[in-house]
Amino acid sequence: MADAARAFPTDVSQQTGLTGFDEALAVVAQNSQKTREQRKVADESIEALRKTGFMRALLPARWGGLEMRPQDFFRAQVQVAEADMSTAWAGGIIAVHPFQIALMDERAQHDVFADNPDTYVSSSYNPVGAKVEQVDGGVMLSGRWGWSSGSEHCTWALLGGVVAGEGYRTFLVPRSDYEIEDTWFSMGLQGTGSNDVVIAEPVFVPDYRSHKQVDGFNGVHNQESALYDLPWAQVFIRVVSSASIGAVKHALSLFMENSANSSTDATKMQNDPDITRRLAEVRNLVSEVESVMYANFDAMMDLLEAGKTIPIEDRVLYRYQASLVIEKMIKAVDLLFDVAGGRSVFTGSPIQQLWNDVHIGRAHVANNPVGFGRNLGGVMLGGENKDMFI
Repeated sequence: MADAARAFPTDVSQQTGLTGFDEALAVVAQNSQKTREQRKVADESIEALRKTGFMRALLPARWGGLEMRPQDFFRAQVQVAEADMSTAWAGGIIAVHPFQIALMDERAQHDVFADNPDTYVSSSYNPVGAKVEQVDGGVMLSGRWGWSSGSEHCTWALLGGVVAGEGYRTFLVPRSDYEIEDTWFSMGLQGTGSNDVVIAEPVFVPDYRSHKQVDGFNGVHNQESALYDLPWAQVFIRVVSSASIGAVKHALSLFMENSANSSTDATKMQNDPDITRRLAEVRNLVSEVESVMYANFDAMMDLLEAGKTIPIEDRVLYRYQASLVIEKMIKAVDLLFDVAGGRSVFTGSPIQQLWNDVHIGRAHVANNPVGFGRNLGGVMLGGENKDMFI
């Protein structure tokens, strides 16, 4: 991507303190095709991000983590997505899990991170395929979980399930207790490696390796930093939408670069009211979703660092705003793709791949705004919040 064509110049290395981040982005970009073809993030890309500290961004300092401000973490993830959306999606999800594990029992944190702060954990939170039986000291867990992004890079998994008479929990399971089935054949985000996790025969999961949804909602943890007072949901929901922002930035830069290098007289595009209007709208949509995201985290962290709590009404609003990101980015990438030219229809077109990636991101349940909008409207009219994942 030519520097002159970049519509959103940034320097995440200076903003976050991540070491060698620009070099890592180059590795991610160089391996984007390999990532797509092998249907999982290239090992070289994961290793390059590891060296910067990105994978430990949200890990507590006492386990060797950076305890990075969420604003900076998401700025970094967005820029990874400019290099490759699949890498940002899967890598971001892996990197966000230390935050949830930091909210769990001290013994669970020790099991995962005591020997290696770069231990990687995947997840699948959908409880539909899970079977949970309570026994003394824990549960017997079995089932099938889909969409476990980055799972082949990981030695633990966070798996959702419902405990009878109690409700939803996330269970932390070591790699020795589950199998990964290669099921990820998709039209977009091919490189996320979002395969199935399978536990055919029930395995024992001690209670201390589980996280109750109500504890995540109430902010229960044993960390010193105010970072972990941040509701877990507010962190996770952003990691499955923010990669689309970087993908649209990439698409816009590609469009501008192609226009600059086109054999067509460039002034024709500069004077084309439809093209110029589309570019302005895309630029504004990206600015809008980024501004809202960073403002929300600024507001939440200011309250938490002052020893205050985040009002439920704000949490409901922020949840809804996060769910709108993909839809706005779909609108943005559609505006570009519609006028990207005849070559964009051929298989292998870079802008077509980005179009597919952004659209596939909408399939994640967290990116469907309908229920979250209804909840927000109900709360605004004096009703009770109906969402525990805010």
